[in-house]
Amino acid sequence: MFVAWVVFHILTCVALVLVVLMQSSKGEGLAGSAFGGGGGSLGGAVFGGRGAASFLSKSTSYLAVIFMLNCGALAFMSSSSRQVASGPGDQVGTSVVTEQAQREMEQARQQQQQQLLDDSTAPFQVAPTDQAPSAPSDTSGQ
Repeated sequence: MFVAWVVFHILTCVALVLVVLMQSSKGEGLAGSAFGGGGGSLGGAVFGGRGAASFLSKSTSYLAVIFMLNCGALAFMSSSSRQVASGPGDQVGTSVVTEQAQREMEQARQQQQQQLLDDSTAPFQVAPTDQAPSAPSDTSGQ
């Protein structure tokens, strides 16, 4: 469902861009050349004298409203994956991914504490060496 909304949003965006580009500015713009130039042949036959301009401005208005409503719907759908706080210690609006990462960090911290505790209670052991230590030599010559 979310993917369908995104595709619809992209199509609306492309249509809005095309309609805005087709409108005539103070010069003739793309509307003049696309519809026969100056309300002539094709533009005059299909839309009438000012028909192309009013059709394109109405299309721009409708597509802009659809675009903004679509943005709101997508924002609402993307925020619906957040959980609601259930207890006094919970944060409002934490996502499932954030909670999982916090649990993993807590488990890693507990494992480190356990490892430190095991290391501190282990008896001190001296690593065996292959050679016996030699007696200090007397360099005084006696």
